[in-house]
Amino acid sequence: QVRMVESGGGSVQDGGSLRLSCVASGYFYSSYCMGWFRQVPGKEREGVAGVFTGGSVIYYADSVKGRFTISRDNNKKTLYLQMNSLKPEDTAMYYCARVTCDSWLPIGNYWGQGTQVTVSS
Repeated sequence: QVRMVESGGGSVQDGGSLRLSCVASGYFYSSYCMGWFRQVPGKEREGVAGVFTGGSVIYYADSVKGRFTISRDNNKKTLYLQMNSLKPEDTAMYYCARVTCDSWLPIGNYWGQGTQVTVSS
């Protein structure tokens, strides 16, 4: 059974930092590209960052380039998102997912509970 467990969210001030983690299980983790997504109530889920199976190719949404860093540890089956210089507009629920390696779209409908990030001005 595919499962994702996100953690690391919290409440920070404008300009602060957080590091999110996502532990995956139930599938061969290192065979899949992985991505982070975020969602605000009333809006569609949007892709934030993605990383290739071995970590060599990385994608970032324009809104987070230069501030967020995605990484993965295949031995620990864990995906990370280091978020620096956080802005109030980064406030959202953050999720991780397996993604296609060409278009960074989520594969299937396997979502964890997410982790809430709140940035106050």
